[in-house]
Amino acid sequence: MDRQGVCRRNVTSSNQNLKLGLIGAGPWGRNFIHTIKEMDGVGLTRLASANPESASLVDGDCEITTDWLEVAIAADLDGVIVATPPFTHAEIATRAVLAGNPVLVEKPLTLDPGEARELLNITEAEGGFVLVDHIHLFSSAWEVLKREAEALGPVCAIVSEAGRWGPFREDAGVLWDWGPHDVAMCCDLLGRPPETVQAVVSESRQTPEGLGETLKLEADFGRGVSAGIVLSNLLDGHRRYFRAYFNDCALVYDDTSPEKLVRHPLLEGSKDKLGPGEPLPVNDEMQMNRLIRTFGDAIREGSRDSASLRLGVSVVEILTRAQQTLDN
Repeated sequence: MDRQGVCRRNVTSSNQNLKLGLIGAGPWGRNFIHTIKEMDGVGLTRLASANPESASLVDGDCEITTDWLEVAIAADLDGVIVATPPFTHAEIATRAVLAGNPVLVEKPLTLDPGEARELLNITEAEGGFVLVDHIHLFSSAWEVLKREAEALGPVCAIVSEAGRWGPFREDAGVLWDWGPHDVAMCCDLLGRPPETVQAVVSESRQTPEGLGETLKLEADFGRGVSAGIVLSNLLDGHRRYFRAYFNDCALVYDDTSPEKLVRHPLLEGSKDKLGPGEPLPVNDEMQMNRLIRTFGDAIREGSRDSASLRLGVSVVEILTRAQQTLDN
């Protein structure tokens, strides 16, 4: 029992695979399954899924149940991954934390800021650990961008765009589906949340698959720094770029390009027009691998670092403020 009174299980020894449980085997859950299969040091021991085809996705020694609570509170696990619809995240993560299981939860952390703050309070009170899957923050290119940014001086402005055709979800619209990534990247780079945020719908139309929208967010981070973010599920191709502008250059993160990170000089007399770029070397390890490795390292170290969870809470609060401007 630790100093906060929480009974901690013994973590699997360092020469054995960590035993992970997964709740949810939808598209992102299947990404976890495939990635864990290919990685050393981790293994999928339990899966909670209502999908009858789940047995074909996992190894035969992985125990499958339709009851998520069995996995969340399982005493034989080293950690639990939550890849379910966002409105379920708070309850599932809370039960896992209270059972003493470290948690990796898909973004957004929740759809409700009150639930997010309660999860944070419980996790810190229990001495638990929750890692939020803002996947781009685990990119090698993002790591290099942040290091380069420290040397280049203060960020002057941010421009980003993200989206593709779909998905068209009833439980989480464009703002909550695509927005967590860009908002998390802005806050992570600048080290603070925006003072104000405003969202407007620039396009809205019904498609055979559901409602499609293009949103424009304007976030004022104070100190003369603003971020313009475009989110859409109506694009013909996949876009994911993030531009951070400095006094005389810009760093461009583009997850859809072979050159993930490029430094561009600003054209003379311009604050936003880019000159020829110089690709920066980055590690080609997949983001999902780095995410799971980070989770595994935190488990083995017995981490109680709440930075990722606190960022997740902040992202939910910011998106809620943006949603309110759309609703008004």
